[in-house]
Amino acid sequence: MAIYVIEDHPLMRDAMVMLVRRVRPGAAVAELAQLSELAEAIAAHGPPELFCLDLKLPDTPDLSGVSLLKGRFPDTPLAVISATPAADVEDACREAGADIYLEKSAGASEITAALRALLADSPLDDGEGGESVPAANTKLSRRQQQLIGMLDRGLSNRDIAAELGISEHTVKVHLWRLFKRLGVKSRTQTLHFARQNGLLNL
Repeated sequence: MAIYVIEDHPLMRDAMVMLVRRVRPGAAVAELAQLSELAEAIAAHGPPELFCLDLKLPDTPDLSGVSLLKGRFPDTPLAVISATPAADVEDACREAGADIYLEKSAGASEITAALRALLADSPLDDGEGGESVPAANTKLSRRQQQLIGMLDRGLSNRDIAAELGISEHTVKVHLWRLFKRLGVKSRTQTLHFARQNGLLNL
């Protein structure tokens, strides 16, 4: 298994590799300048554990890189890390398959926290003793139940972050895990699932 950092700017690529090694010391990290190098890199380094993808690469215009990676590796977490403001492209990236969108301007601590959560072998720590509630063959942690309630209240990521005392990037990872657990792709689908399965009254 290897973590693939796909970034065409050498200095930014070096910085991302440094952050990845901070998150997962000793992990195999493959550095690519463009997606056309991916097949050869996988042959050399093994299957992907995580992709860290720059949005604008020489050989992948617009969102084609996101779509390509998710089409080939649907179960591998994909973090898009871009200089483009999240307000401009985050929703489109999520629709294309990205699991999380991070701005390059974010602090190193926030980026490493988000990557660490994506790489975690188990759901994020809830601080609640790990109790879970079954629903439609799905087990939700208390934190995930709490998130559903917050979504039902119409809270934004910023509001959720403030209420829970965590960063917005960590909120995004919590939501990513919730979406993945429920098999949905959006807040609207999450609330529909919750209403259909009685999760709003827990």
